[in-house]
Amino acid sequence: MSPELIRMIASSTLDTLYMVGLAGLFGTLIGLPLGIFLATSQAGELFAAPMANSLIGVVVNATRSTPFIILVVAIVPLTRLIAGTSIGTAAATVPLTIAAIPFIARVIEAAIREVDHGLIEAARAFGASPLQIVRKVLLPEAMPAVTLALTLTIVSLLGYSAMVGAVGGGGLGDLGIRYGYQRFMPEVMLTVVLVLIALVQGVQTLGDTLARKLDKRRIRRH
Repeated sequence: MSPELIRMIASSTLDTLYMVGLAGLFGTLIGLPLGIFLATSQAGELFAAPMANSLIGVVVNATRSTPFIILVVAIVPLTRLIAGTSIGTAAATVPLTIAAIPFIARVIEAAIREVDHGLIEAARAFGASPLQIVRKVLLPEAMPAVTLALTLTIVSLLGYSAMVGAVGGGGLGDLGIRYGYQRFMPEVMLTVVLVLIALVQGVQTLGDTLARKLDKRRIRRH
């Protein structure tokens, strides 16, 4: 493999990390509070608002049900409005973020619902406000599951980032299509796949390690 191709692979890897990093950050900033609300807003819960819960749930499910490649094409006007263009790594961050938000919301909701309901009732008995219960009970207790959920999100975004290469999104997917597929260079395609596997493995290992360290139940057992 020529030095030029090595340089392009390194550059594309950085572009992929940039896209996934920004999408993961913005997706978490919006998806985390959304997931908390979905987990605490049914009838009789901390922030009871069943109608809002149902409405948001429908929107989240509809977005999650849309195939990612269709979502990318469908929101091109929004992408142009936000990023000023519909191609390149900056533009690709927009659909990646929109795809990440409902995914994060649902996995965060599931993580929060795993918390023992008795802890919530105990906090209520001590006079804790709903926000205090979220900050001091739900989030700390759910943190291992939240960490694993966010890890899963990043892994999924790595796969999505390769898909946006098909529509000029840049990154490793774009490199694999333009050189590995269109120019019949299988060594480039193989390298792209290996780099993506290494990134996924690294993210998963890091997420698993953090989740184990944050698991208070495991610490208490020891």
